[in-house]
This record gives sequence, C-alpha cells and structure tokens, in this order.
Amino acid sequence: MKIGVFDRVASLDQIEVDMRAAADHGVDSYWITQAFGTDTLTMIGALARGIEMTIGTAVIPTYPRHPMVLAQQALTTNLLIGGRLKLGIGPSHPSVVEPCWGMSYERPARHMEEYVQALTGALTQHVRFRGEVITARGDLDIPGAVAPPVLVSALGPKLLDLTGRLADGTITWMVGPRTLSELTIPIIRSAAAQAERPEPEVVVCVPVCVTSALGGARATAQTDFGWYDGLPSYRAMLAREGLPGAAQLAIIGDEAGVRGEIERYRHIGATTFAVQVFGTPEERQTTRELVWRLAAESR
Repeated sequence: MKIGVFDRVASLDQIEVDMRAAADHGVDSYWITQAFGTDTLTMIGALARGIEMTIGTAVIPTYPRHPMVLAQQALTTNLLIGGRLKLGIGPSHPSVVEPCWGMSYERPARHMEEYVQALTGALTQHVRFRGEVITARGDLDIPGAVAPPVLVSALGPKLLDLTGRLADGTITWMVGPRTLSELTIPIIRSAAAQAERPEPEVVVCVPVCVTSALGGARATAQTDFGWYDGLPSYRAMLAREGLPGAAQLAIIGDEAGVRGEIERYRHIGATTFAVQVFGTPEERQTTRELVWRLAAESR
C-alpha cells in the first residue's frame, strides 16, 4: 500500500511548500480537493511542475464541466507537470448540483456512466459519444499530452460497478474499513475483472491526528468533519460502517495506535492510504512526520 496526502487549497504558498516537503520525504501522491475555492487543476499546473510525485484531484465535480472541457484542461495540466496527474472525478451532491448549478440530480448513475465514457474518450483526443444525457463529439489538439488515469468517487453499488467497468479506480472519503472490505473493494474488483480491465486502484482518504490529547483532537474532528453528517451519501456510508458520525471515522491516537489503524486498510486491499492531516499546528507536524516515515517504509 502506498502512502499519500489528502488536502485542500487553503493557501497557494503553503500547499506548494507542503507538496514539496511530501515529495522530498518520499510520499507517493498528493490528492487535492475541488470545491468553491481555488481551481485545483489550474493550481496543479502552476505549482506542481518539478515536484516529483503523483498529483491527483479528489475530486473534480462533473456536472458543471462538460467532459470534453474537463479532458482539455486535464490533458493540458498533465502536459505541464510531466504526466504525473491522476484525475479524480465525482458527481458531488444534490444539495450542490441543484440549488447552486440549477441542474437535475435525478439520474446520477446514468450521468456518471455516460460521463466516464465520454471523458475517457475525450482524453484520447478523439471522441464520438452520444448517450441519453451526455453528448461528446470532437477532436482535441494537445500534442504530447498523455491521458491521465481516471478515478471516480464511487460510494454505492451502481457507481462502484460502473467505476470497475469503465475507470481506473476509486477515491473514497468518509468510508471506513468495514465498508471497504464488504462493499467497495469486492464490487469494484469484480466489475473490473468481468470487463477484463486491470485491478483498479483504491485510494482511501482518512483524517489522521497523532496526539496524546485525545479529547481535544476528538473535539477538533467534530468541528472539522461533523458537517459531513448532513450529506446523505456520506451518512449512508457511516451508517454501514456502524458509526454515529463522520468525526468517529478519524484516526486519533499515539503513533503506535495510528500505525495499527492504518495497517487495517492495507490488509483489506487499499492501494493508497491518503492522510488528511488535522489538529493543532504541533499535532499536524507530528502527523506529517509519521506520514513521511510510513512513506519511506512503504517504498
């Protein structure tokens, strides 16, 4: 299992420092969110040149971006950073898609199945796709650009099945080890095998804090991650895991305890464990140092 970092862009200067530090310490990959702040692919193209590690998006929402437009941007970004991009995409949530973008979230599985087919076609720079909800027809012209792997933030069985059949893997958030071992990994591997595709990547993103101040870290986890409880798709994953809320998914403890919890994900088949570092500045630095040690041990 490879070791990565999962983060958001709070500061362009700071995330460049963090990416370079992770690369210098042998971390395999750095996964960056996309919300309503800085555009992630633009930031990667500007800051990740010369940083020798895989840089991934986790994840780009699909609804507001036509697959040909996203392919054009991803190919350009991948060209800029020397072919080290992994393109994570996902459907976002109805609470964003409908009120913010004025689009229907009525058929997310159909949308994603057609989107992945259109996107992977467009990444070859020659696409001729017409579905029920998406049409993508045309040629791109980006000489030298290599198509990045496409990973999908699949949670439920339908999305996991289409991800195994059509994409290169999945990226999970708010999904625990029980759900991964009983639902996520079996379905995506089976679908990939039936489609005669390579075994898919399973990138697991989890909040982690190395600390002796357990009570304070748990309170921080509730503040930082408790709002995910209001999103039905994540709430369903947490219920399947048997957890009352998102904060309980965070791995909190001393180094030995954190190592043991992370090792569980290796045993169930995660291919990359991406750490969302959180806590006080001191706890964050202690956690980063553990990530660096784990990365060195996994090489």
